[in-house]
Amino acid sequence: MKEKLAIVLWGATIDRPQICATPFVHAAAAASFDAEVEIHFSGPTVRLLVAGVAENLRPWPGIDTSIYDIMRQAANLDVTFLACAMAMDALVGKEEKLIPEYSGTAGASAFVQRALDPEWATLSY
Repeated sequence: MKEKLAIVLWGATIDRPQICATPFVHAAAAASFDAEVEIHFSGPTVRLLVAGVAENLRPWPGIDTSIYDIMRQAANLDVTFLACAMAMDALVGKEEKLIPEYSGTAGASAFVQRALDPEWATLSY
């Protein structure tokens, strides 16, 4: 069984909160099995890393749990949150604060490297 999981987010954007919860739930599940887990935020998904944004998103109406609550559950299990530097520069304002769970940047090549490494499994959302 593979013990490393890299997840890339590209379609789980703030305008589609109904699909934002699943990647973090899957990341937390993998981490609970002691897997090393990274989530790579690409393109507009980097907006989830801005403080206050995911806190105001719910996966569907009538749910009290925010997307940020679900993200924190994954982070509390040592899931690493990495963002595309180019997307961060383009889509996150210099004055905007980031969530404390944000780990840093990683280029597209970092995720591709994971996808090519037989020790890593990958998922995309």
